[in-house]
Amino acid sequence: MIHAPIKIRTEDCKRLKITKKLVTGVIIGKAELYDVKKYNSSKEVKKDQKFHFAAKNFQGKTFGFKIKNVKPLRIPIPWKGQLGFFDVELSKARIKNKDIVTDIVDEEYRYQWIGHH
Repeated sequence: MIHAPIKIRTEDCKRLKITKKLVTGVIIGKAELYDVKKYNSSKEVKKDQKFHFAAKNFQGKTFGFKIKNVKPLRIPIPWKGQLGFFDVELSKARIKNKDIVTDIVDEEYRYQWIGHH
């Protein structure tokens, strides 16, 4: 799942020329993480800069994540989130069968596909 943080980095929005209002504090989509790249130097990070939208101060990072099959959700799911990777579990009181969570995401994708084709 892809989470939009509560705090927006306004400097990065200006750099990327993002002018529209962004939704925050929600899960906005899903993607498949298919590779993790370990950077051994700032020179390697700079070489890959064209492949990502990372902030210019990305130089201190040592890993890059490659994703594919990105799908936005039609209706974002409110979620506080936290730094780094974290688990997302819907309330067990409301949903007892975890397979339903996958079905919800897949149904969202089907709805978007039918709505746009």
